[in-house]
Amino acid sequence: MTETGSRLSGLECRACCTTTDADSVHGTCPTCGHALFAAYTTRDMDGRSWLAHLTDRPATLWRYAELLPLRRTSSIASLGEGVTPIVRLGEAPGSPGITLLAKDDGGLPTGSFKARGMAVAVSRARELGLTDLFVPSAGNAGVALAAYAARAGLRARIYLPERTPKPMVEHASTYGAEVFRTPGTIKEVGETARSRETARGAFDMSTLREPYRLEGKKTMGFEIFEQSRALGAVPDAIVYPTGGGTGLVGMGKAFDELAALGLIERRPRLIAVQPEGCAPVVRAIREEAPRVVPWADPRTIAPGLLVPAPFASERILEAVRSSRGTGATVTDRSIVAAMRSLAVRHGLFVSPEAAAPYAALPELRARSAIRSGETVLLYLTGSGLPFSIEELETSVADRVSG
Repeated sequence: MTETGSRLSGLECRACCTTTDADSVHGTCPTCGHALFAAYTTRDMDGRSWLAHLTDRPATLWRYAELLPLRRTSSIASLGEGVTPIVRLGEAPGSPGITLLAKDDGGLPTGSFKARGMAVAVSRARELGLTDLFVPSAGNAGVALAAYAARAGLRARIYLPERTPKPMVEHASTYGAEVFRTPGTIKEVGETARSRETARGAFDMSTLREPYRLEGKKTMGFEIFEQSRALGAVPDAIVYPTGGGTGLVGMGKAFDELAALGLIERRPRLIAVQPEGCAPVVRAIREEAPRVVPWADPRTIAPGLLVPAPFASERILEAVRSSRGTGATVTDRSIVAAMRSLAVRHGLFVSPEAAAPYAALPELRARSAIRSGETVLLYLTGSGLPFSIEELETSVADRVSG
């Protein structure tokens, strides 16, 4: 048993079944280049006792220490991330009988759910002796890496698309990270970042290109399960805005681990939501494809959803399909309308990405993807503070008129 109680036993690749030592530095699978996943020894772990003791622990994501990868408490670089609230929204608009909940990660230290992944990944990077990190990002992940690298005393370089909102660029710089603005979508930005950083030997913190951001995102599922006990039941469905897709994979992994501990039987359906102008994951779900095909000419006002070719897409699709979930697309106009509605009706000012699940409700209800009598949780991934609804409305109107 380690100092933290972590039961981390190794890393495994679901694509080729390679297993490797978790206490050496790894990015992707050394055999096939696919994503690596942290594995834990839980056969002798009493799930009920573990769950009962959670209430005595601090209200941060580190309460789940046995199923997180940090071995030493001194390695943890924390800003108090998690546990975020679940808010009751009442019945879904135009859908009587469907109870809506919202889990709001906008209050996390860097303003979005990205704080979860980076808190764990940066802490583990420090534990493994890494000192130089980089990430291509649509914005929020870059801000989170900058903050947690500063907290951990590590160097960070952030690569952002040129169209990234100015407040995000400024926030990343404020934490002391080097920030580079690069032409193109996150796909092109990632290619540029990796080509520049290879010679430096810096470690790539990109989505699913290292094993530990996923472990931070996994706590989304743990929290939903733990908080649902007070609400009476686990939600029937979780509607999630999907860019890189790590959250879907992380929640799926969380529910798998809870099931292995005998703590959960019925798992929520995972529903991926993407904008019409960039929906590679939803298209693959609809076409029953084994992996994502890159989206041509991607466009959307939601920067975090502008991901034309998410890495390790097989794992994203696996998470949705194994939960009996589905996907839905929304227009940019409906995203902006959802931002305004969440603010005016519920007092929640969220990012365009976070508003996408709310915008998807009419389509999901019309297709019976969510049904009367069910409880549906919308995952609100970030705060709306870097955005102006009026500017977004103008942007959408200009695009339509043009």
